[in-house]
Amino acid sequence: MQQTRAKPGNTGRKLIHVACVCAGHNASRDVVTLVKSILFHRRNPLHFHFITDAVAHQILSSLFQSWMVPSVQVSFYDAEELKSNVAWIPNKHYSGIYGLMKLTLTKALPSNLTKVIVLDTDITFATDIAELWAIFRKFTGIQAIGLVENQSDWYLGNLWKNHKPWPALGRGFNTGVILLLLERLRRIGWEQMWRLTAERELMSMLSTSLADQDIFNAFIKQNPVLVHQLPCFWNVQLSDHTRSEQCYTEVSDLKVIHWNSPKKLRVKNKHVEFFRNLYLTFLEYDGNLLRRELFGCPSQPSADSLRLQNALEELDEDDQCYDFRRERIALHRLHLYFLQYQYIPAEDDTDVTLVAQLSIDRLQMLEAICNHWEGPISLALYMSDAEAQQFLRYAQASDVLKHRKNIGYHIVYKEGQFYPVNLLRNIALRQANTPYVFLTDVDFLPMYGLYSYLRKSIVQLDLAHTKNALVVPAFETLRYRLSFPKSKAELLSMLDMGTLYTFRYHVWTKGHAPTNYAKWRTATTAYKVEWEADFEPYVVVRRDCPEYDQRFVGFGWNKVSHIMELDAQEYDFVVLPNAFMIHMPHAPSFDISKFRSSSSYRHCLTTLKEEFHQDLSRKYGAAALKYLTAERNI
Repeated sequence: MQQTRAKPGNTGRKLIHVACVCAGHNASRDVVTLVKSILFHRRNPLHFHFITDAVAHQILSSLFQSWMVPSVQVSFYDAEELKSNVAWIPNKHYSGIYGLMKLTLTKALPSNLTKVIVLDTDITFATDIAELWAIFRKFTGIQAIGLVENQSDWYLGNLWKNHKPWPALGRGFNTGVILLLLERLRRIGWEQMWRLTAERELMSMLSTSLADQDIFNAFIKQNPVLVHQLPCFWNVQLSDHTRSEQCYTEVSDLKVIHWNSPKKLRVKNKHVEFFRNLYLTFLEYDGNLLRRELFGCPSQPSADSLRLQNALEELDEDDQCYDFRRERIALHRLHLYFLQYQYIPAEDDTDVTLVAQLSIDRLQMLEAICNHWEGPISLALYMSDAEAQQFLRYAQASDVLKHRKNIGYHIVYKEGQFYPVNLLRNIALRQANTPYVFLTDVDFLPMYGLYSYLRKSIVQLDLAHTKNALVVPAFETLRYRLSFPKSKAELLSMLDMGTLYTFRYHVWTKGHAPTNYAKWRTATTAYKVEWEADFEPYVVVRRDCPEYDQRFVGFGWNKVSHIMELDAQEYDFVVLPNAFMIHMPHAPSFDISKFRSSSSYRHCLTTLKEEFHQDLSRKYGAAALKYLTAERNI
């Protein structure tokens, strides 16, 4: 078990415990919407208990740590350690082995936890979860399990000819929402009792069809005194052909909506449009708004939130560059691996990941990049909650993107007024899973075959044992339609015809002049170049390279400062003779417009540059003096 978030202080409000089984990338997205709907309505401190696989644990732990919601604790339990308890049960349900995990909660959860609300990931709350928690007080006798009656005819056995469901009490019960009195279940020997029930029924049923729900129902049929039936509005089940419409007469009657059909939002129900809109509200709701403190319920801040608070207090609000400095210490909410991801390591340790960042206005570049680069990609996407859903729909509809599993998409949720370009680059860099990285921007298309060429160059130039930064020469076109060159010879011909230019030739020659394009035209072997002021090439380096300096946000000096630090660490810049990339045209970014129009923006950038130089001098001593001299000579 791993626990994050600090415990709330003695708030006077009851701490509510919620458990959920979550495995994989898709379920991790679903659980965020569930959590949002709970947080939106809640007035109590919460403790979430997640039984997760390795994927969901990585995603949710970083999400909650960066979310910093007050009065929320999160604990994680390794599903791998629980699998042996249920792996012997054949299960036909699409949820697989994770659909049986709720049976293990008395064992998985801490022995001092006495009661818990258990939820499926496809649940949406329309009320305060404290109302559901209060129902525990209504349990009588030896009741230990609270459930809503199943609203389909599944357990009646009349859905089709020869349909034979597991035994159940009447219509049976749905396990999408469960109230568990854990101490009472442990006392009666729950673990042994459900096992005996499952073993007995599997002799004739051979497998479960609805995972844990079948076993819960067979157990309850044998032990009906243990169940407390909940009003059906606590689990309005929106699968086809259910009696869910009998659970409510007014909107105010709705408490919990359960999308328990494989069709999810496309389910048949005469009020489905209303339910869908409610769900979409939370799906696209700005999660940053849920960071509010509970009224009358102060919480003990986490270590991260204390660090942020202390850093904010040290800033001078009268400083002209306050907004820039504040952005550097902002903690953005982060959802790693937003889509399905699978990377199989290369056997020869030469693999290289393309690393980039983007906002929603650059989405159209992704398919083209994928067509040019077959290797792994790590992308940080700066988006609002609503834009993240727009991206999800785009990726799922794209014939190119939906078949690529070696792209890690990492959502960094919008906050503040600047584009945190170097934070985004660092997040994408940290999530690269290969020994080497190609640090680029999403506006560039790499030449065809660059991935395999880089892997060969990594071996030839011994990147494993040298501090080389391999420079991929950058070019640009001003044309939106371009017949992309298939070779260096074709590129040189287009350069001579004026179809292509060396990158930023018209506006910022210094940025790439040290690449020495004149030499590159005829070069057949890699050649070393020296650092010069404002040099900002796109490079291939080992993954353990220095990170980008996050004080630089928006436009200006974000790459220059990184290349300067590579040079300070004595990296050699080596230009590749048969590699190239081409920048595709696009509208100017909002940040470059601010840089051009705002004198205070330019003043603050100059101030940040000076402070960066000072930090570099402190870090690298006399070796860093040349950067200050170079700047003064410009």
